[in-house]
Amino acid sequence: MNEQLFPADGKFEANIRRTTNGVPHIKADNLASAAFGHGYAQAQDNVCVLAEAFVKARSERAKYFGPGENNNNIINDFSFKAQDILSGAKAEFPSLSEESRAMVEGFTAGYNRYVSEADPGTLPLECRDQPWVKQIAPTDLLAHYRIVGQRASGALFATGVAFAAVPPGESAEPVPAPPVISFGNEPASRLQVTAAARSNARKIDNFVDTGLASNAWGIGSELTENGKGALLANPHFPYTGHRRLYQAQLTVPGYLNVNGAGLLGTAIPLINFNEHLAWSHTVTTSRRFTWYELELKSGDPLTYIKDGVEKPITSRNIQIEVNVGGPEPVIFERTFWFSEFGPMLAANEVNDAFPAWGGNGLVNGKPAAYTYRDANANTSGLLDTWLGMSRAGNLEEFKDVFRECGSTLWTNTTYTDDQGNAYYIDSSSVPNLSGAALAVLDFKRTASPAFNALFERGITLLDGSKSRDDWIEGECAGLVPFESKPQLQRTDWVQNSNSSHWSTNPDEFLTGFSPLFGAENAPINPRTRLGIRMLQNPTDPGLDSNTNPPAGQDGKFSARDLIDTIWNNRAWYAEQFLPELRARCAIVGASPVNVPQALLPTEPAVTSPGTQEVTAGCQAMLGWNGTYDLTSTGAHLFRAFIDIYNRSFPDDLTTPFNPADPVNTPADPSTNNRGTNDDPMLQSLAAAMVLLNDAGIALNSPLGEVQYYQPTGGVPPGGDPANAQALSARIPWHGGDGNVEGAFNAIGVVDNNFAEDTRIPRVNTADYEDGEGARFAGGVSPDDGEGWLIARGTSWHFGLEFTEEGPQAYGLTSYSQSTDAESDFFVDQSMRYSQKDARKLFFTDAEIEQNLLPGGEATISN
Repeated sequence: MNEQLFPADGKFEANIRRTTNGVPHIKADNLASAAFGHGYAQAQDNVCVLAEAFVKARSERAKYFGPGENNNNIINDFSFKAQDILSGAKAEFPSLSEESRAMVEGFTAGYNRYVSEADPGTLPLECRDQPWVKQIAPTDLLAHYRIVGQRASGALFATGVAFAAVPPGESAEPVPAPPVISFGNEPASRLQVTAAARSNARKIDNFVDTGLASNAWGIGSELTENGKGALLANPHFPYTGHRRLYQAQLTVPGYLNVNGAGLLGTAIPLINFNEHLAWSHTVTTSRRFTWYELELKSGDPLTYIKDGVEKPITSRNIQIEVNVGGPEPVIFERTFWFSEFGPMLAANEVNDAFPAWGGNGLVNGKPAAYTYRDANANTSGLLDTWLGMSRAGNLEEFKDVFRECGSTLWTNTTYTDDQGNAYYIDSSSVPNLSGAALAVLDFKRTASPAFNALFERGITLLDGSKSRDDWIEGECAGLVPFESKPQLQRTDWVQNSNSSHWSTNPDEFLTGFSPLFGAENAPINPRTRLGIRMLQNPTDPGLDSNTNPPAGQDGKFSARDLIDTIWNNRAWYAEQFLPELRARCAIVGASPVNVPQALLPTEPAVTSPGTQEVTAGCQAMLGWNGTYDLTSTGAHLFRAFIDIYNRSFPDDLTTPFNPADPVNTPADPSTNNRGTNDDPMLQSLAAAMVLLNDAGIALNSPLGEVQYYQPTGGVPPGGDPANAQALSARIPWHGGDGNVEGAFNAIGVVDNNFAEDTRIPRVNTADYEDGEGARFAGGVSPDDGEGWLIARGTSWHFGLEFTEEGPQAYGLTSYSQSTDAESDFFVDQSMRYSQKDARKLFFTDAEIEQNLLPGGEATISN
């Protein structure tokens, strides 16, 4: 037995030292024991969220929480079983590497140790005295990783697209397994799940846009104060649920020493630094799955033809337990169907362009059915990838992780080190298609606008009747290998803010890669434009001369400069359009501006006054400093303005996108009607004033009075979200919406009655919507004076530089370490974020000992 991985005597033992804000620094003699300490610490701080994740991974939500809102628990439980979430974990567990097994078994034992010793009656309200808070098996944890891995692929189909897929003459409706049980006069079989599954399928507008975002900069030797590397890490993740990031340091002397944060349940941190190198992740534009159109045999909807050979569509009966209000859960069952690639899909429920099962297909015009293959269906190597990155000592060792087919699932990686290297790679799992398959895909996109429209929505539709469109298995089991991935190494900088690989650094565009990695020579998002502008102009403070320039006065980045860059709260659209808006305000003066009804929300309806004088709005814009700081007055008015302008006048810009200048184009609002009552910019400002007036928000309010973070909950899964309550006072929150105003420090409102990825109820504020359900002004509430309740965005974030003394880093986890409202670590970092009070990220033993919390050290064992 490798004693660096497992304890020789089989006994896990770890020392946990908690420093400022409750961060655990875990030291152990072996990797399994370090993971044991990590699992224990995470459970101490987040037991309810973790326990709910394991219920989900076992397909037991309906068993414990009932059918759920719109029967979603039933749909998820069945779909995850069809996707082999738990059964696949059980099948792959014996083949795990020794390293992965050490981490999985150790973390599981640590979680179980805490659950076994905790008094169920003293757990947080969300899981107090709940039967589903119980010890888990290592395969439960591995099943959770499969869900994490499929966040941007299979999980998209687990809400209804796979559930609704049935051949002609079959029903998708689950039925009770014999014997059928009734309670009173109401049969237990009346669930009506299929309609909900079909409705959910229609809600997916884009299969590439995951709703997640991040910023990451790798700064090389040319632009740092000491000639070594520096890193800006700024994930924009949910503040609730399973995708919260949790900071910890894991140390196994002579083997591992890494500090960082990972998604809840991961046995090793994911966005990290060690003595020599550091990295962050951003969600990619790449595609993690492909759809296949199967050519059906004439008259037989369960046989398809591939290369002239008949192949069966197989079936499997799946059962789940459902709490329908009786003394015991009822077993429900139904049949699911599968191709060689994976589960079948109800493509017609996603988009009317597709036929129902058996209708004439889009690819060959013959009877067809649809299925998919998932690049992240098997995530057994997940922990090995991040362990390899964490143990690397230089760039070549770091690259070796990806040369050996390591994948970061659905993210890019941005890297720096103590040698002054800056490196970027799209390290996600991308299907490896042949040149012939890609050529056909390109031809179809060019020849058919309808086909290209599907591609732009994230549907990569391939021909399942030809092996030409199979993935090239190769060395990486069907995924694009290291040498064919977009990557860039420089000594000035690399960056990513969720645009594609193409514009990593405009001095060296990355081109010629598979279109499944994302668009090339195409417009980039506003955060990317702002990030590149700040990197290209590191001594320019932007609109507000009182704001510190990104790299200070010397143009060289330090760790403090980088955390301050996140917090400078600049926004792309403010810098692009605010001066022009002010100029038009000066022209129009006190003249009323026309407000077309079409510019305003329809739900709840806001009635146009016909015309609106914009003097007050113009004064607010004149007094705004152009940033999204707490003290900024008028920032929220600009948010409403730019949202209405961009959605209502998408063709108003006169300078088109230029691939040679992606930062500064498109640009320049039309001068038609400039400064008149029909000026599109002034009409948008007037409509924004009407909207905010309806919401009961003053135009010149400081942002900190109308935008806030406030954790909510207190109700277990299965409870009524209407009973969720505030768990702290409102905390003023700086930052802007990255999608609306293009703010670099991106935050936002979440429209969800439950904590993200969970069934734990939360407070969900109402919002204004247009006729297609799109929110106005980043989700401002129509309730009088409510404003914006922030629940996503800047999360674990830091600035780091390498020095002669090692890594020096400053940052925070914005929503704090714990989801337990009674914990000292529930909102302590949130208060620091509000005040822009970064903390040192302690790394050395001396720092840890000097900043140890009173009573903050414990040694635990199993």
